[in-house]
Amino acid sequence: MAFILDFERPIVELEQKIQELRSIGTHKSKGVHLDLNDEIGQLEEKLQGLRQQVYKGLSAWQRVQMARHPKRPYTLDYVAKLMTDFIELHGDRLFADDHALIGGFATFEGVRVMVIGHQKGRDTKENLYRNFGSAHPEGYRKAIRLMQMAGKFHLPVFCFIDTPGAYPGIGAEERGQAQAIAYNLREMSKVPVPIVAAVIGEGGSGGALGIGIADRILVMENAYYSVISPEGCAAILWKDRAKAPEAAAALKLTAPDLKPPRHPPVRFSV
Repeated sequence: MAFILDFERPIVELEQKIQELRSIGTHKSKGVHLDLNDEIGQLEEKLQGLRQQVYKGLSAWQRVQMARHPKRPYTLDYVAKLMTDFIELHGDRLFADDHALIGGFATFEGVRVMVIGHQKGRDTKENLYRNFGSAHPEGYRKAIRLMQMAGKFHLPVFCFIDTPGAYPGIGAEERGQAQAIAYNLREMSKVPVPIVAAVIGEGGSGGALGIGIADRILVMENAYYSVISPEGCAAILWKDRAKAPEAAAALKLTAPDLKPPRHPPVRFSV
């Protein structure tokens, strides 16, 4: 069964009605062919208007739900569509390879680049393998190793951010999760090549910042970038995770909220 968000149901129901009319129109009964093109055309026009109305007026919490949609493209999907010759590199040279944070060489529009990003799974088995996109410290150490390699070979870096946050488990903390992220924050500012980061889904807390210190930061329309998840914020402020929609609105975590305003240039008279 397809995954459908509550606010998408009117759209899905109208799509199903259009599909039913098409199937009736193509069915011939006793030599009689039903011409339903006019009705279908009217419904398609109504569907287009409904889509614009629904998606234009999404609340902050609804955009968070869109950011977490299981059918949303992940890092490897973008790499497959935008790049060629991808060669994945592994390991932090200290402990292990982290499957929640992937990276490697690729070619983008004829230019050799380094691409790094969080990777989630499509099903339970893959999500367990990818740790639901929450990287361990070895993932962040791998990421900075690859960025420094890119600097050595003069390759621009693409970072795809999509994580609810860095993994908070005991093992991750014992292996220096906070130190690994802090080290990345410092060292990314020293990488001598351009870094472009794009929040393609969830941009949660230090887990996102660990690969988010960039020359340009982009946030997809239905993604979010926040110091804490709405549920975590609600649990702290109201002791009630059910207030996540209110927290999402207060956090100003959507792309329109985060876009800096354009101020007119300041002029000084002498």
